[in-house]
Amino acid sequence: MRTLTDGSTSAPTSVLYSRCTINLDSKSIAIQEVPCRNLEDVLGGFGRSFQILAEREVVDAYSPENPLIMNTGLLTGTNIMTGLRTYFSAYSPLKQSLKGLPSAIWSAASGKFGSKLKWTGIDEVVFEGRSDAPVYAVFSEGEAGPQVELKPAEQLLGLTTHQKIMALQEQYADGHFAVIGPAGENYESVTMGSVALSTENQLKSKEDKSRFAGRGGMGSLMGYKNLLAIVAQSKDKLPKISPEMRDLNREIMKGGGSAKFQPVKQGGGGGTWALYESMQAFHAVPENNFRPTGGKQIEGLFRENVEKKLDVKSEGCFRCGIRCHNNIYERNADGSRGEFLSKFDFEPLNLFGSNLGIHDGYQAGKLIQACDNLGMDAVSLGTTISYVLDYNERHPEKPLLNGATFGQFEKIRELVEQTGRGERAEIGCGVMRLSQQLAETAYAMQVKGLELPAYLPETNPGYAFAIAGGHMSMFTHMNLLREGITDLDYWVNAITRVGLYQVGQDMLGMCKFIGMGVDNELIPKAIKLTAGIELSSEDVVAAVRRAYLRGLALERQQGYADEDYTLPGQVFESPNPNVKLPSFITPVFFEQLKARVWEVFEPEMKGLLG
Repeated sequence: MRTLTDGSTSAPTSVLYSRCTINLDSKSIAIQEVPCRNLEDVLGGFGRSFQILAEREVVDAYSPENPLIMNTGLLTGTNIMTGLRTYFSAYSPLKQSLKGLPSAIWSAASGKFGSKLKWTGIDEVVFEGRSDAPVYAVFSEGEAGPQVELKPAEQLLGLTTHQKIMALQEQYADGHFAVIGPAGENYESVTMGSVALSTENQLKSKEDKSRFAGRGGMGSLMGYKNLLAIVAQSKDKLPKISPEMRDLNREIMKGGGSAKFQPVKQGGGGGTWALYESMQAFHAVPENNFRPTGGKQIEGLFRENVEKKLDVKSEGCFRCGIRCHNNIYERNADGSRGEFLSKFDFEPLNLFGSNLGIHDGYQAGKLIQACDNLGMDAVSLGTTISYVLDYNERHPEKPLLNGATFGQFEKIRELVEQTGRGERAEIGCGVMRLSQQLAETAYAMQVKGLELPAYLPETNPGYAFAIAGGHMSMFTHMNLLREGITDLDYWVNAITRVGLYQVGQDMLGMCKFIGMGVDNELIPKAIKLTAGIELSSEDVVAAVRRAYLRGLALERQQGYADEDYTLPGQVFESPNPNVKLPSFITPVFFEQLKARVWEVFEPEMKGLLG
C-alpha cells in the first residue's frame, strides 16, 4: 500500500493499494494501483472484498461470475505481532439461503504466506473465471515491481495439502504457499474444502503444520476454478523493530487478553484447549452431536489425560510471542517424542473427539490429521459427521452410509477419508443439505447453511446473526458461561454492540488471539507506527461496524429471509437437562430478540450496498 500524503490525514482516497486481476479463462493478468474509497478499503480484508462482491450478481457459487478474492489486512506483513493473516472471500458454495442462493463469506488463516504476498508488492488478487486445465499462480518480486505467472499444475493433482506444499517448496526458495487438497479438487461433492497455508515451522520441520482458511468452502471454489495452488515468493522485508514497536508488541504479548493462550508452563491457559475443563464444569462441552450426556468420559480429552500417552509441544507463528499452538506428537516405546500427529485447538479436538463419541486423544488426532491433509474445514466436516452418527443411532433399521455410530473410530475415519476423496457427497455438501434431504432438520447443527462450531446453540442466540461462522464473526458464544445473564436487553446489546466487533481483526490482518477489541487504543497506535496513517479508535470501530452490516445486507440481497435467521429446532423443542446453565432461548424470547436486533441494524444497513 502507498500513501500519497505525509500520513497526517485519515482521508481514505490518499491511500492506494495494489490489486492484481487474473482472468483464468483468458490467462490475462493486470496489476493496478487502486485508490481506497473508504476506511474499510484502507483496513483491508473482508472490509474491502465484501464491497467488490456487492457489485456482482451471483446465483451459483460455481459459476465464472463468482470471483475468488485473496487479500491481506493493513497490518499483515508488518512488525506488529500477529500481523500475518490472509483472507479469501467469495460467494460460498456451502453457505446459502433457504432459497438456494449462495452467500458472501470470507475465511482467514495465519502462517507466513500473507506476509510474503505483501512483500511481492501485491495487496489483493481477484481471480476471475475458470481455467480449462489445472494451474497454479506464482507471485514474485521483480526489479520493476511484482511479477505474476500461471503455470500448469497437473503434477499436483491428487496430492494432499502437505504433499503439495512440500512439492512446491522444492521449486521456490523464499516461497510460501496456499494450496487445496483432494477435497477441493472434488468440489462438486465437497463444498467444505479449505485452503492450507504453509508455515515456517512446516517448511523447516517437513511436518504437516499448515494453517487453514476453512470456513465457507473457499478451497472448493479454488478447485472449481482449477486453481490448485498459489505461490508467494519474496525476500523477507521486515524493517528493524523500533523501540516504540517493541513496547507495543510487549503490551500485546503480555496483555490479559493474550495471556490465556500462552503455554501452561509460562503461566498461561495453554491455548483454547483449556476450554474443555472450564466448559465441562457446566456440562457445556458438545458431545454426541451437541448433546452433552453429563458423564465423565469426556475427561479423556482433558490435557492432563492426553499427556499421559502423547507429547505436547507449545509453538507459535512466525515472529509471534503468543505460543498458542499445542502440537501433538506420538510417543515412542522408549518414551521419546515420535511422529507429529496434529495440532489441538478446542474446535477440531471437540468436533473430532467428544462430539463424535471419541474420547481418546490419539484417535481424535488421527481424524484431525486426515481432515487437514485432505483439505476440509474441521468445523463443517466434524459437525456433519456428528449428524450422520446421530441419525444412525435414531434409525438403526435404516442407517446412512457405513452405518457408523458414536465412538466407532475406524468407521468414522473411513467417512472422513471417503468424503475428502469425493466419495461421500452426502457429508461433503454439508449438514443443511443432508438434513433437508432426510427431512430431519431439528438436530442438524447449522445456521444459515454453516455448520456450528463447538459451542452449544442453546447458550448463544447470537449465532443467528453471525456472518461468517458462529464463533469467529459473532463474539457471544461464551457469554452465558462467563456472565450467566439471560436478560433480553443484555443479549440485544451483546449482539448489536459488543459481539460484532470480533470481525475487526479480519480486516486489519491481526490474529484474534491478541485478545483485544478494535476499540483498544493500541490499534490506532499500531496503524500509525506501521502505515503512517492517523486514525482514532472511533474511526476504526465505525469502519468495522459498516463492514459487518454490509455482510448482513449481502445476506438479504441473496435471499435470506426471516426464517433463515434461526437456531436448530432442537434448541426450542428439546432443551437438554444435563447442561448446567439457564435454559432461556424459548420461541417467544427468540422472536423478541430478533425484532429488537433488526430495529438496531436495519436503519444502519440502508445504502451500504450502493
